[in-house]
Amino acid sequence: MEGTKPVNKKLAAALSGGAVLVLALTGCGGDDTNEKLDAWAKQVCDAVQPQAAKIRSANAAIQKETSDNSTPEEVQQADSKAFQDMSDAYKAIGAAVTKAGAPEVEDGQKKQTDAVKELNGISASYSSLRKQVDGLDTDDQGKFADGLKDIASELDKLSKSGSDALGALEEGEVGEAMSRQSSCRTATAPGQATQG
Repeated sequence: MEGTKPVNKKLAAALSGGAVLVLALTGCGGDDTNEKLDAWAKQVCDAVQPQAAKIRSANAAIQKETSDNSTPEEVQQADSKAFQDMSDAYKAIGAAVTKAGAPEVEDGQKKQTDAVKELNGISASYSSLRKQVDGLDTDDQGKFADGLKDIASELDKLSKSGSDALGALEEGEVGEAMSRQSSCRTATAPGQATQG
């Protein structure tokens, strides 16, 4: 199994980058209150919290599988489930932002639409990676390692593809309203740098 070890580590590193996208969902501190915006932020934050936990668990599962002396079959199984979980989680966050409606801020509608489009795009990317990992040949270690390399580079791109729309959604008043929600604060990974 030695041959796939460094690739697995690379996969795990790339993956943890991807999780930053959703965990960026914490705003900067602010004192202004806006009841409607606070209600919107609470609805989104409450929905994000369990999904962020799901993404962290999926990451942990991949990290564990890459650090153990796992067989290609075990790695494939763990990665496939983790990618599916992540795909579901991002889709659910997109649905939550859709359901919450546009925040009552300037360009709120555009910010909401862009964020949902981005979240759904990330969801589709993870779903596609699951199909890719499911199609790997676990009988041929060399091919399996090459396949994981491709997936790791896709993940790397995915984590860098930016959380621009999410960042835009969380700017200014929206970010401040989100930072006042305890569920958004707890959605952040321990030790994760918050924006602002």
